Parts: sequence; structure tokens; C-alpha cells
Amino acid sequence: MKYSKEAKPERAGGGGAGARAVPVALMLLLLCGFSFYLGGIYSTGRTFTFSSTTTSIIPIVSTAKQEGSAIALAIARNGNGDDEVEFSECPADYQDYTPCTDPKRWRRYGNYRLSFMERHCPPPPERAVCLVPPPRGYKPPIRWPKSKHQCWYRNVPYDWINSQKSNQHWLRKDGDRFTFPGGGTMFPNGVGAYVDLMADLIPGMKDGSVRTALDTGCGVASWGGDLLARNILTVSLAPRDNHEAQVQFALERGIPAILGIISTQRLPIPSASMDMAHCSRCLIPWTEFGGLYLMEIQRVLRPGGFWVLSGPPINYENRWHGWNTTVEAQKADFDRLKKMLASMCFRLYNKKGDIAVWQKSLDAGCYDKLTPVTTPAKCDDSVDADAAWYVPMRSCVTAPSPKSRGKALPKWPQRLGVAPERVSVVPGGSGSAMKHDDGKWKAAVKHYKALLPALGSDKVRNVMDMSTVYGGFAASLVKDPVWVMNVVSSYGPNSLGVVYDRGLIGTNHDWCEAFSTYPRTYDLLHADGLFAAESHRCEMKFVLVEMDRILRPTGYAIIRDNPYFLDSVASIAKGMRWTCDRHDTENKENEKEKLLICHKQLWSAKKA
Repeated sequence: MKYSKEAKPERAGGGGAGARAVPVALMLLLLCGFSFYLGGIYSTGRTFTFSSTTTSIIPIVSTAKQEGSAIALAIARNGNGDDEVEFSECPADYQDYTPCTDPKRWRRYGNYRLSFMERHCPPPPERAVCLVPPPRGYKPPIRWPKSKHQCWYRNVPYDWINSQKSNQHWLRKDGDRFTFPGGGTMFPNGVGAYVDLMADLIPGMKDGSVRTALDTGCGVASWGGDLLARNILTVSLAPRDNHEAQVQFALERGIPAILGIISTQRLPIPSASMDMAHCSRCLIPWTEFGGLYLMEIQRVLRPGGFWVLSGPPINYENRWHGWNTTVEAQKADFDRLKKMLASMCFRLYNKKGDIAVWQKSLDAGCYDKLTPVTTPAKCDDSVDADAAWYVPMRSCVTAPSPKSRGKALPKWPQRLGVAPERVSVVPGGSGSAMKHDDGKWKAAVKHYKALLPALGSDKVRNVMDMSTVYGGFAASLVKDPVWVMNVVSSYGPNSLGVVYDRGLIGTNHDWCEAFSTYPRTYDLLHADGLFAAESHRCEMKFVLVEMDRILRPTGYAIIRDNPYFLDSVASIAKGMRWTCDRHDTENKENEKEKLLICHKQLWSAKKA
């Protein structure tokens, strides 16, 4: 039915009053909508108005009831009439709370391909707006590089993994600390000897050709820890499972890691990002579901990149006795694996002992033979290959971009300063823009170090740049004893591929949700314009409480933003028991951008 501006209804007798009722009803509807809008604004925590001037504590928002306990945020008005935010402590059993991978919520989700272990964030009414307490006896972590081999037991007090994995030399409890001998299921002679053999099979690991790596099913990340000394940055990936705190052990040691699983969703990593991917008896069924998991590895590996597999079915001729299987079954599995990888444009690059290495082809001809109807199919252009935030995995092979075919990136460290091809994909991106960004952050970091001497010392190891574009902040710290997790907003321009092409690591993320990590895992959080950029979507208090969860006690936050937002941040930070100081940026004349440098205090839970 079409509506005409010229068509007017005929008025019947008494219709005048009825006609007047229509605009009155519309006016009432608009007023109700406006009242609802105002209510939404005042519930965000950004503006607080009270009629009373006496001291009071008023609960706001709805309390989140979890496991029978109410967890609330409150606003207090002091004698001077200023608003102060106050947060309650989370219950003691929240000490390892991971909101989006919470085992208490797993039964709500299906078992298909272990998808219950993927990210499932609680809705806003169920969010715990409270401060996660440290374990009893927690103390500042052992400093790098000693932390690579030991950590305080009380900081990660998990006995299960010790009793189950000590015979494999993953870790060992030694008095008041855990020690990490560097063992593993597939490297009984130590991770160093294991990686030495791997480097003999892949010469690029020695000359800077291999810089970024992915470790699936990482255990306590001994493989990624060993690679750090070889100038290879690894994203160690493991789910929150019955091995209890694998990722937390990795981060406590000062080794990069995130919570994650290859299940139904893509990893939060762009295509063609990793120089190498690794699985050491990670128990991922690579040949099931039509090779879907292999296709995700194929997506994230850059052309010419390597996939390394140790464990079943590699070396089945000598190992099958201990795998509770038959030699025929393992041979069939190995043959099926080789056939699948060949169909996805991989070639068996090298093999020795327990290690097999495949290389993703640089030959455009192999991908050109694939079509959307072949087996395996070639991915069409309906979904961006770099899109990776809550994007389902696809049962198809990702063909490299025509611009990148046959082209190898410069070796490390030269690639850090070279603008990659896909910088042009970023809106407004160019080589000159990246160079300007690097210059900006070089000056900024020099200024930060003058204000915060801990930055650049062994007091700061695990760093997160919460809102990066090109990774310039991380690039300016590359000579310091730190590693940086670069976070690119899932709702902004996806520049994460540029970050990886430079030889840095990172992930996509939406700061309206919790990050995929355990509590107390970062020494320094850097937020550049985060609140100005996300204030229309994310409530400030939720973002800051999440920052408190992942920041280590005695850790730091550098918040660079518009002064309007810094005033609110400072108020909420005080309620989180942080101490903050306000400073000019390196450009003192810039009144539109200031710094807030905050220090998280170490406190003990009131209730055991």
C-alpha cells in the first residue's frame, strides 16, 4: 500500500476531537521516549546528580546476582558535595574469574565441537561490577627473565596441574614457588633441544624470516617462552579447561598468551598474519569436519608460512604403542592428513623424528585451481578474510591476496619499519601515515618514561596497548624488556594485519566485553583515546572494572584522552583503590588531550 501526501481522511461528525487526540498521543509518546532516554543517560555512570548534600551511599544500576551473592556498585557523596564511586569486593572464589569463559556458565551452551569453551559473555544485568581479589598470600611477580623459569605458588595456587603434569616436566612445585623445567609431552629432553631440532628443519627461524608464531594448545607456553630468546614472538593459545590456568601460568611467567580455542569461531587474528603455527600433541582433531580446523590454520598463516606438528600421527611407526591405537589406524590418519594439506596448497617441507613441517604455498597457480565447487572449496568474497570477531569458521581455503602472492616480507628487524602492502587497506592508511605515527609514539614513550620510570625497567614486562592503529607504541618499546599485546577495536578500521606484518602481535577485541585473559596478567595498560572513541557504546565503569581485573596489583595504567573523560576516569579509579596523577602530554600546549597515570594498589580480600 502506498501513502500519498495529498490524500486526506474525511472528517466525520465529532471527528475534530478525535483528530486532536492523535497529536496529543504522539506528544505523550515522545515525552515517554525522552524520559527513557534521560534515564539511560543517568544510569551510565557518566553524570551523577543528587538532590541531597549529605554523605550517603546509593546503589546504582541493577546488582548482578551470581552464585547467590549480590555484587553492587555504589556512588557516595562526600562532605564537599563531590561524587565518589565505590566498588565492593568480589567473593573470594572470583580470584580467577574470566567473565566470557566462565566454567559456571558452560552448561548453558552446547557441547558441539567444544563450543561451550568459546567466548560467551554475560549480559549486562549479570555482569559482576566488583573488584576481583588476589589469592591469599599474593605478592608482586618474580621479575623477568627469572620469571621465565619460576613463579610464586600463591599467585597461581593450582595443585591439579602440578599433580597431573609433573611427570611430563611441565612444572614442579618447589617450596613457595613453581619451577618450569621446560619439559613437555613431546619434548622430554627439554624445550630447548626440541626447538633446536625444529630450527634445523626450518632455517628461517634463525635468520629473521620467521618472526610471528601461533601455538595452539600451548600448555604452560614453554615453546613460546623459548622462542622469545630467538626473536620470535608467539601468541600462545589455550582454552580454559581442566588443565586449569595454562594461560595464567604463561602470563605469570611473562610469556604472551590469550584464552582461546579452535572450535566454531575464527581466531581473533587476521588472515596471512603468522609466519609459523605449532601443535605439540594439542589433541585437536585436524582431519575431522572435512579439515575445518586445518582451514583456519591455513587462513591465519601467511603464504610461505610453516605449520609444525608433533605427536599423533607423526612418527607413528615408533610411537603408536603408547597412543592406545594400532599402527594401521595411525598410518591411515597420517595419509589422510597429508592428502588434506596437499589439497589446501601445503607441501611437506621437512620431517625428522617426532616433528613434521608443512609449508603454505607461495604459488598462485595452486590457489587458482580451486573454485567454490571444488573439494576443498575456495572461499568467495562474501566474508572478509581478515574479519575475525565472532565470525564463524568457513569450510573453504582462503586464497592469498593478489598483491601478496609471491612476495616475502622483509626479515626481522627490518620489517618493523617498512610499511606493508595492506597499510593501504586501512582508511587513510599509507606509508607516510605509519611513519608519522611511529614518530608520535617515539616522542610519547620518551615522555612516559620521564613520568613513569618503571617503564623500561624490569618492573614492567606484560604490556597491552588497548587501542592501537599501526602498533607504533609497541614499536617504540621493542628494545625494552617487554612484550606488547596490540588490541585493535573490532568496531573500527581493522589495521591488525599491519601490526602483524610489522612483526608484532595482537588481537581484535570489543572493550564493551571482557578480555580473553585471567585476572592479574598485565603490568601496564595503555589506552589512547579509548574512552572518547567507545563512550557511545561502552559504559566507562565496565571498561575500568575490566582494566582492574586484568591489571596486576602494583601495575600501571597510562590513559591518554580528552580531559572531559579523564575527570570521570579519575573518579571511578579512586573507587577501585587506584592512585592517579594528571599530566600534560609531550605536547604541553595540547589542551584537548591529557594524561592520567594510575597505579593499582595491592590489597587483600576482607573475606577469606
